[in-house]
Amino acid sequence: MSADPTPQDARWLRRSFDRAAASYDAAAVLQAEVRGVLLERLDLTRLEPRVVLDVGAATGQGARALKRRYPGARVMAVDSSAGMLRVAARRRAWFRRFALLCADATRLPLADASVDLAFCNLLLPWCAPDALFAELRRVLAPRGLLTLTGLGPDTLKELRTAWAAVDSHVHVGEFLDMHDVGDALVRAGFAAPVLDVDRYTLHYPDVHGLAADLKATGARNAAAGRLKGLTSPRKFAAMERLYEAHREAGRLPATYEVVFAQAWAPLEARTRTAAAQGVSLESLRAQLATRRRN
Repeated sequence: MSADPTPQDARWLRRSFDRAAASYDAAAVLQAEVRGVLLERLDLTRLEPRVVLDVGAATGQGARALKRRYPGARVMAVDSSAGMLRVAARRRAWFRRFALLCADATRLPLADASVDLAFCNLLLPWCAPDALFAELRRVLAPRGLLTLTGLGPDTLKELRTAWAAVDSHVHVGEFLDMHDVGDALVRAGFAAPVLDVDRYTLHYPDVHGLAADLKATGARNAAAGRLKGLTSPRKFAAMERLYEAHREAGRLPATYEVVFAQAWAPLEARTRTAAAQGVSLESLRAQLATRRRN
């Protein structure tokens, strides 16, 4: 897995996601959990969007949920993988129909200020953040909301540590720190950014289970320093032995640091009042805790 792929690697990743379309939903446990939290956070925002984008929609689960939440809105599932969108197309019901748009998230074929809500679940690791945020800022209308998740530096730290002791190749790419995500949002012209981090741990009987899930979701290593050929069985076995040091209660953990962020397209190009519609991080956490208790 790697952030900010080069154009050539972006094509390679797109083919990887195409191949993973049929297996994605069964393996995308983390993606589903995080998507649910991101949708839940929309409950805390007063928003009546006319146009909603699910950017990096994969198989359309998010787009379907957004159409259910905003039945009067035009909802578009956007993904660069045609294979993923073919699966998404089968998920559309006549009474909750959403549109499909096969496009690069950094080059959307949409007019300026034409979108009211951009929803991006775990898309950030696969895009150059400045290019992504600049494009989403372009298409969002004044007071439009961007809500997203990304992966932080502690993601797959067990796998990263094990591989680092085996060879000098990059097997797990670097991911953006929460503060870097916030800085990138400000650079793109967004207002009132609110960010926080949560950690999730998946457990596997062995490393092969983790590798199978990553492959099944299309999450491939596109880092510049990756090994371009096949990994030898000897090196993989060495990594497995090192990963065993992390085993707990009979299972191997795989940590994911998830960055949550929301920001608003300002009323004006350069300024916006502090009374904007953003929700403070403390308020957001308190309200979510209250909703879960009730």
